[in-house]
Amino acid sequence: MTAARYWVELFDSGQRLGGGFFLTRRYVVTALHCLRGLTSPDGRLDVVLTDGSRLAGEVCRRDEDADLALITIAAAYDVRLSIPRAGTARRGDDWHAPYRPEAIEPVLGGKVDDGTADYPCEGGAVIQALQLTVDQQTGDYSGYSGGPVVTGVPDSAEPALVGILLEQVPDRVSAGRAANVLFAATIGEALSRFDQFHVEHLIDVLDPGGSAKRAELAGTAAAESSFDRVRAWAQRGLLDPSQVAELNFMIAKTALERQLRGDGT
Repeated sequence: MTAARYWVELFDSGQRLGGGFFLTRRYVVTALHCLRGLTSPDGRLDVVLTDGSRLAGEVCRRDEDADLALITIAAAYDVRLSIPRAGTARRGDDWHAPYRPEAIEPVLGGKVDDGTADYPCEGGAVIQALQLTVDQQTGDYSGYSGGPVVTGVPDSAEPALVGILLEQVPDRVSAGRAANVLFAATIGEALSRFDQFHVEHLIDVLDPGGSAKRAELAGTAAAESSFDRVRAWAQRGLLDPSQVAELNFMIAKTALERQLRGDGT
């Protein structure tokens, strides 16, 4: 049995829904349209790893406008997968999609045409997206939706996770056929859409129900200054989205621990 990778398949009562991948060891992101066949009223489904392991998951957020969904893994499971760092893509970068719907399907790859496109997706929102040219002209890429987009050489030691596949462009000449151009939401867009990755939620996770303490924490100069510094570094391109989320969590945790100790330093 092979070691599990960070991309997954989603199932509902044995019925395959689509692909997705771990943004963190607790959350899986996918394209919302992949969940159209989900019959469970509470959003529960099976998350199947590449080694065949099955984890219990639940859809915790749906963003209809951006066609994105977030799935949380049940707390009973200790996920220890290696997840690539988040990054940004630039025009001319090589990209590939390690997830494929079937073993007989090709691994998609090609060139990044645009790494910062404002794209009006089918859900209605204008999102930050990658425009991708695909070398493998299969005519239909729908089964790849929800999978990760990675820059760098396949199987390289330092891949960068840059996007989530959402839509394909129709061929303007041959009706019913897809052109070899895809759009993918950037990782930054995905993280910004879900409050699970925002500072307020991170503090809630650390101190459930502690609203008074949370207000005190939010007002401390040290924490505010640190959050502002992280935000500024991100705007300058010095941090990728996953690093921002991790640093914000560490700042919130440290500040809360100081409050509990009564340490104002």
